[in-house]
Amino acid sequence: MKTPALALICAALVLTGCGSLRDSRINPMNWFGESRQVERSELGQTSDVIDNRPLVPEVATMVIERTSTGAIIRAEAVMPTAGWWDPELLPENFGRPVDGVVTLRFVAAAPRQPVPAANPAARTITAVYTINEADLDTIAEVVVTGEANARRVRR
Repeated sequence: MKTPALALICAALVLTGCGSLRDSRINPMNWFGESRQVERSELGQTSDVIDNRPLVPEVATMVIERTSTGAIIRAEAVMPTAGWWDPELLPENFGRPVDGVVTLRFVAAAPRQPVPAANPAARTITAVYTINEADLDTIAEVVVTGEANARRVRR
C-alpha cells in the first residue's frame, strides 16, 4: 500500500519540476533564441562558395525550428520586385562551424522580366537549410547573410 502512494508522490514532484524547465537552457526547445540584425560589415569575409546568384538585399526574418533529427533554419527576404526564384541558403566553409558559428548566404535568382508588385507578400521569398543532430551539437551560433545585413541567432 505504501509503494503506490510513494510512486504518486514522486510522480507529482517530477511533474512539478518540469514546469521550471520550460524557460531553462536545459530544455532543447530553448536552444536558440530570436534572431537579431547585425551589420554586414561586422562579418568580414564570408564567402568561399562559388554561385552566380546574388545575395538578397536584406534578410527580413530568420528562425530555427527543432525537429526530431536536428533543426531547420528558415529565412525570409522581401525582394524589390516579384518573380525572384530558386532561393537557397548556401553554407560557408562546407557547412562546418568555425568557432561554433555556421554562416549561410541567402541567395536567389533574379527574374528575367521583373514584375512590379506593391504587395510585400508577393515579393517575399523563403529558403530553408537543415542541420542534423550531430552537427547541431557543435553549433553555438547561426548567421544568415544578405547584401545589406545579416541575422544572427545564438544559443
